[in-house]
Amino acid sequence: MKKATSLLALVFLFAVWPAQGQAPTTAGAYNDRGLARFEKGDLDGAISDYTTAIEIDPRSAAAYNNRCNARRAKRDYDGAITDCTKAIEIDPRLAPAYNSRGLARERKSDLDGAISDYTKAIEIDPRYTHAYYNRGIARRAKGDLDGAIADYNKYIEMEPRDADGYYKRGVAREAKGDLDGAIADYNKYIEMEPRDAFAYTNRGFARKAKGDLDGAIADYNKAIEIDPRFAAAYNSLAWLCATSPREAVRD
Repeated sequence: MKKATSLLALVFLFAVWPAQGQAPTTAGAYNDRGLARFEKGDLDGAISDYTTAIEIDPRSAAAYNNRCNARRAKRDYDGAITDCTKAIEIDPRLAPAYNSRGLARERKSDLDGAISDYTKAIEIDPRYTHAYYNRGIARRAKGDLDGAIADYNKYIEMEPRDADGYYKRGVAREAKGDLDGAIADYNKYIEMEPRDAFAYTNRGFARKAKGDLDGAIADYNKAIEIDPRFAAAYNSLAWLCATSPREAVRD
């Protein structure tokens, strides 16, 4: 699930690969090998390949964008921003570069800059689901719950089979006080991801806030069943039982 992460976009060049055992010879081949290394978690290898691609073709916006993502994954946020800015300079219509720079800016707590970049990506490509999802995260972090919910609505409209959109919207709705809406979203998420202890615990919070103590207890117990080491569920269950006005629950 994506609750702790955000969506990024890599740019492929679909280069012709050299024969097995031979080194790449074109910028596209180095870029694409970098993508393969990135997917395997070899960030240093990916950065090296993207750098070679750039040396061969200094106008490769794709290689700059992809190196931006690899540098961001290594927490080199300044380097990532520099690379994505260069990609945008080369190709101002490259929506993934704005999305990638937005992710790096968000990690540096530049939420306004991140939102601006996600918005630009959406202006270029109104069907760019990644940017809606990421802008929703940044808007919620700024306290713009209505804006975040609107972005998650759009994301869910375009990606109805992605459970994480429902989870994110549920969290925003709960923060806004829309407990029924939050519970409905958690229900949908749990239907799609039934082994997520976090989701049961969050639904438990919402049910407790609505006064549905039995439902909350059931959710906390389910979270503990899924993850017996999940301290938040134990703490929530213990607090509910200790503070409940119902003697039967306290016992």
